[in-house]
Amino acid sequence: MRRLLLIDDEPGIADFIRRAAEDIGFEVRATDRPTEFMALYASFQPTTIVLDLAMPEVDGVELMRWLADHGCKVPIMIISGIDQRVLDAASRLGEARGLKIARTLTKPIRLTTLRHAFNNLDASPQ
Repeated sequence: MRRLLLIDDEPGIADFIRRAAEDIGFEVRATDRPTEFMALYASFQPTTIVLDLAMPEVDGVELMRWLADHGCKVPIMIISGIDQRVLDAASRLGEARGLKIARTLTKPIRLTTLRHAFNNLDASPQ
């Protein structure tokens, strides 16, 4: 069973990603709270993570550091509405810390792009 752990502070985006993932067979847990994300990471044992880079309480870079410190080996998709160069820098930082950054996606995300990303998690990053 594919299990997706999602953290995003925008409820509409989180719901869109959750539904898209469930439609292709993922079991999904979503949150907008970093402490809940950390607890779910341990209890839910995700096979994929979708991480919003820009959130008010804690940013995605901090969560990537936390994931690296906890030995995360699952593919991570970084999403954000910020500039692609910042996403690329965050991706390089995550990879330098030993994380498997599968994709970066810029909001707004098209459904076809999201489905393609989920279905090609083992392919090279784009």
